[in-house]
Amino acid sequence: MNLRRQGAAWERAAERHLVSRGAVILERNYRAVGGEIDLIARLGGATVFVEVKQRANTLKGSPGAAVNHAKQARISRAALHYLKRNGLLGTRARFDVIEILDGEIRHLEGAFPYARSGR
Repeated sequence: MNLRRQGAAWERAAERHLVSRGAVILERNYRAVGGEIDLIARLGGATVFVEVKQRANTLKGSPGAAVNHAKQARISRAALHYLKRNGLLGTRARFDVIEILDGEIRHLEGAFPYARSGR
């Protein structure tokens, strides 16, 4: 399986996990302003911006460790665009990471705060 297909499969697994917790998926692979968000969902009264990361092992750290400050800033910029475009500024929002490690899903709620790029 190529990386694009494998990534799509991981995102579908993350989506199933979110839906099983009561989430409504609003967007998939949302792209804007130099950033991409894997999944955007409505869950527990909040708009949730979800980054999906997978690793086969922890030799390079946990999957979530790959969501560094630069990646957080790109996701944050895209999230701000989404919130503005949809009239959701001032509403509850959070940034989650769904880690997939050796086929197991771990949902990190509120994994990081809004991150500025420093530009």
